[in-house]
Amino acid sequence: MAESPRVSGDALPVASPSALPLADLYARVSGHVPAIEWPALADDVAAILALKRRRNAVVLAHNYQAPEIFHTVADIVGDSLALAREAARTDADVIVLAGVHFMAETAKLLNPDKTVLIPDPAAGCSLADSITAADVRALRRRHPGVPVVTYVNTSAAVKAESDLCCTSGNARAVVESLGAPRVLMIPDEYLAQNVQAELPGIEILSWAGHCEVHERFTPADIREVREAYPGVAVLAHPECPPAVVAEADFAGSTAMMQDFVETRRPAQVVMITECSMADNLAVRNPDVAFVKPCNLCPHMKRITLGKIRRALETMTHAVTVPADLIAPARRAVERMLAVRP
Repeated sequence: MAESPRVSGDALPVASPSALPLADLYARVSGHVPAIEWPALADDVAAILALKRRRNAVVLAHNYQAPEIFHTVADIVGDSLALAREAARTDADVIVLAGVHFMAETAKLLNPDKTVLIPDPAAGCSLADSITAADVRALRRRHPGVPVVTYVNTSAAVKAESDLCCTSGNARAVVESLGAPRVLMIPDEYLAQNVQAELPGIEILSWAGHCEVHERFTPADIREVREAYPGVAVLAHPECPPAVVAEADFAGSTAMMQDFVETRRPAQVVMITECSMADNLAVRNPDVAFVKPCNLCPHMKRITLGKIRRALETMTHAVTVPADLIAPARRAVERMLAVRP
């Protein structure tokens, strides 16, 4: 049946927030999800919550996931390091990784007997794509005896060729833990350069890999924000170019950014990282004004509530790691987890 025509200027009726389905969960994301859109999302949320109970499943969500995932269906949230640690501790039978593929692989390495699902297997990472296991073997031949520290934003095959892994949150501590005068730090060139600035006594050799989100920020972006918002606190991720980090007031992992906001309570803050980081912190810190610009990660945004629901309904897409890679790759990750920042 055709819809009746509406008079120009009429507004569609919208239920009050308290009358919406799963109103308590909607309250967490009402600043980001219009009320008129919530009922459709709530259907997926309700289904996911029921499926988690039925499957004995947990959802791990990275800080760059959209608020409707991060604040409604996620059981564990955080940066790559936090997710890796919690993946090693979970007693769930099924882990759904709301993030990108290398994160799901890492969860599988730490839980080889559990089912690990990635809602969209095409959710990749420019850093992981920038280097191969063959590249690491070539670097070792070129620099014999130099230990290899590999960022977790890499494939299991690359991790298996490495001495240990690191994240942006513990990169400096990992490099220092080796006690070596020279270290190969791959594949993020900017992270390596930013750690080098903190550790001038250690020679850090890098690889020309970049995060497609963070490499687009420029010092001019920060200067423009400061001019428009005097007194704004500028927080930058260490995957940004060193010139950007030098312009910021603070540089650190997403977990470190969160700690900065929640302990120092700046009146205004801009986060030089992926957009959803600010969206998710804004939910928990309504007294802080979050200024944007930011850049979206197209890979993180491939994960949706609908895809998480389908993953649990159909038990797809299961992440596997070749048997010969599990032990060496897991060893590199576990050595990382043993290092405290």
